[in-house]
Formats: sequence, structure tokens, C-alpha cells
Amino acid sequence: MNTVFLLVVLVATAGWITSTVTLRVQSLQLKADRTERRLALVLDHFGIEEPEPAGMDEVRALLMDDREISAIKAYRRITGAGLAEAKLAVDALAVTVKKP
Repeated sequence: MNTVFLLVVLVATAGWITSTVTLRVQSLQLKADRTERRLALVLDHFGIEEPEPAGMDEVRALLMDDREISAIKAYRRITGAGLAEAKLAVDALAVTVKKP
């Protein structure tokens, strides 16, 4: 009997902790997104462009060789971006790359 009660209490506590942490992470993500938008507006207002990360020549070379997956991997390694972000960036870069 005590074991079942203890198990129920532990499960309920774990659920509460999980929901609390999830809400906090979502709140922090919203704040980070808002900060990024504001920073983008400030940079745009002053005409400041973000410099291209070093190593992008490797990504372009891989794209010119029709090695898109390798280019995405290289982009992720160079920038630390996630898969979806890297795919979008490499796709955008592929439009500007002239293939032989």
C-alpha cells in the first residue's frame, strides 16, 4: 500500500517538475526570439551586416560538386546550426553558387 502511494506521489511530482521546466523553457525561448528580432532591427537600422563565418568556401565548393548533404554537414560543423537551419541556409546559398 505504501509503495503504491509513494509511486503515485513520485509520478505526480515528476509530472509537475516536467511541466514547470517546459513552461520555463518556452518562456525563455520567446524572450530569446524577441531579443533576436530586436537585434536584427538595430543591425538593419545601422546598416550592419553579419559577417560570413570562416569556412564557407568549403560549403560552396561542396555545392559546386553537387554534394549537398556534405555541404549541410560542413555548414553545421562550421556554424553549430541545427539540421533544419543548415538545410535552409545551404539551399539559399546553392542559389548563388555557379556550377561548372
